[in-house]
Formats: sequence, structure tokens, C-alpha cells
Amino acid sequence: MRPLNSATHRLGTENAFTVLARAGQIAAEGHDVINLGIGQPDFRTPPHIVEAGIKALHDGAHGYTPSLGLPDLREAVAADLHNRYGVTPDIRHIQITPGGKPVIFISAMLLGGPENEILVPDPGFPIYQSAINYSGATAVSYGLVEQNGFAFDADDVLSRITDKTSLIIINSPANPTGGATPKSEMDKFVRGLADFPHVTILSDEIYDRFVFDTQPLSLLSYPEISDRLIVLNGWSKTYAMTGWRIGYGIWPERLIDAADRIGVNYHSCVNAPTQFAALAATSGPQDCVSDMCAAFARRAALITELLNDIDGISCVMPRGAFYAFANVSALGMKVDALQNKLLEDYHVAAIAGTSFGAFGEGYLRLSSANSEDAIRQACARLKDMVANL
Repeated sequence: MRPLNSATHRLGTENAFTVLARAGQIAAEGHDVINLGIGQPDFRTPPHIVEAGIKALHDGAHGYTPSLGLPDLREAVAADLHNRYGVTPDIRHIQITPGGKPVIFISAMLLGGPENEILVPDPGFPIYQSAINYSGATAVSYGLVEQNGFAFDADDVLSRITDKTSLIIINSPANPTGGATPKSEMDKFVRGLADFPHVTILSDEIYDRFVFDTQPLSLLSYPEISDRLIVLNGWSKTYAMTGWRIGYGIWPERLIDAADRIGVNYHSCVNAPTQFAALAATSGPQDCVSDMCAAFARRAALITELLNDIDGISCVMPRGAFYAFANVSALGMKVDALQNKLLEDYHVAAIAGTSFGAFGEGYLRLSSANSEDAIRQACARLKDMVANL
């Protein structure tokens, strides 16, 4: 039998799903498992969104849609971005995708290749690195450090650009750290990009509705880079629709046709009922979003307080998303081993920081997308584990 394409062996994975599977096994054995591992809201999809999907099925929305997505949905996305950021993308540049990950992979396929370098945050969402590796490009990490609130340093990122740099990936608010880059630093970054016209930017804004102490910020607000900006966003986090699998990419003129061709080859289009559900989400009442954001802000404060009350653990206050990135380096234990011990012996699922890059050593990601009671119980178990080390 012939071997697999060698590129297959360069694919990574998401450790969060591995931990989720193991947590499920432990729960099936009769143990009470608290899951602070997987990054998905614990809220149900709001009823009006669910009903829109059901109605679409009853109304006969069973066929293909345009490859870029329903025009009404793309119009709604453009209107939403206009309302929130004062920018109205051309709907011809908006591509509806089955989740946000396709935008990452399409970007890497279009701008990767053995001759190119792609800058990626570390710690960062592991699929960035996986997609880059699969494309054959070289991933160049830039560090997100606790002393900087896990925001990126514009000067540091810009200093890593070379003639081979084709793409820079940024993510704010960020997974896994909950860090958000302030506008002043983003301004500096955009100004610096003027010296590097050959570089495209992928801005992953999937958590842009969950910002706690500042105004949300989108790179769409910088017209000077609009001809080389890709924006990733979607409905999974914002509307508790992770299992519906729907997101979108906004592409510059020079890339949209190629992105559409890859989409046609790979997934044809996103299933129609989910698009109607997303339309109801975008065009309907937004109380559900503000309520979730308020809940995540309360939980962020709670989990930060509880973690800082554990000897040997410290945690900076997240500025967005729904993650706490706790510094556990003082415990003197490799974080992978810590993750496993916490799950196997104390039945709390969390994710080792090394799952998100080398800079994640010494950190543990805990998702606050769970109830306040679950967060309290999980932190109490973590405190017991630390006391018994």
C-alpha cells in the first residue's frame, strides 16, 4: 500500500478535543467531572435562532445555496459590521464557511508554501500552526507574554517580518489567554505595516463580542490595509452555535475568487438551514449576546480571584473571550503532567498551555464557559491538588 501524502504528517490537532474525550470516559465510569477544558459557551442556542433553522427545514430549504452563502445572510453580516464598526464590506467579499477553521486553512493554502513564512501568536490557537505546517510554509512565532497582559507587542511582531513573510495572524481577544491588544498597539502595528506592502494580515475576531473593559476593535476599521486584510468571524461563540458549524471570512479583492474556488472544491456551500439560523441570529435581538458577555465577565473576575487564592498559582484578569490562563510554573511540575493529574485524580478538565505553543509552558488554560458553581468547585479541587503535591 502506498504511503500517505507526506503533508498529512505535518497536521497537528486540538488537545482540547482529546481532553474532552477522556473527560467523557471518566464521566461514563460514574465520576463527577467538571469540564473547564473545551472552549464553547455553556448556554443553549437562543430559541429564536433554533426556530429559524427549524422553519427553514419545514419551508423546504434543503438544497444547495450559492457557494459564498445566501445573499441575505451576507447582507446581514455587512449591516452588522456597519452598525458595530462603521464599515460596510462588499458582500461579494464575504464567504460563509462551515465554521471559522476553513478561513484559517484557506488563508494558509493561498499564502503558504515552502518559500513563505507566516507569523503566528504563541501561545495561540493550535490550528494556526497546523494549517501553516500543512501548507509547507514556515511558522514564525511571536510571543504573547503575561507581563504585557498577553497582548501582542507591535514592535516585536513587525521586527520579525522578512522578505519571505506572506501572512501575519493576529487574534484579539485571544484564545487561550483571554488577552486583548489595546487600540494604541493596534494603531502602531497598522502604521508599521506601511513599510511591508507584501504582507497580508489574517485577523481572527471570533471573540470580538466578548470584550470586558474596552470597546471592541476590528482591523476592518483601518482602511489603509483593506486591500490585504482577511477577517475571520462567525456565530459559534457569539450565539452559542458551536455545533451548527458556521462562520465567515471577509477577503480582499485579490483573494476572494481563489478562496471561493477552494470552498467549492472542499465543501460546496454551508447547509441551508444553518444559514437561515445565522440570519436570524444576526438580524434578530442581541440581548442574548450582551447577557452572555456579562456572564463571562463575571465569571472571569470570579475565576481570577479563586485562582489567585491558590498558593503557587497566579492569574492575570482576562480582558475578553472566556478563558483564564493561569501561571502554575511555581508548582514545579510540567504542565502536561499537571493537566493529566488534575483530570485523572481530581476530575477537572483543563488544557496544558503547551497545547498552544512553547510559550505556554508553565500555564494552564481554564475555560470560564461554565457555571459559577462549577468554577468554584473546580478551583476548590485544584486547590486540594496543589495542597497535596
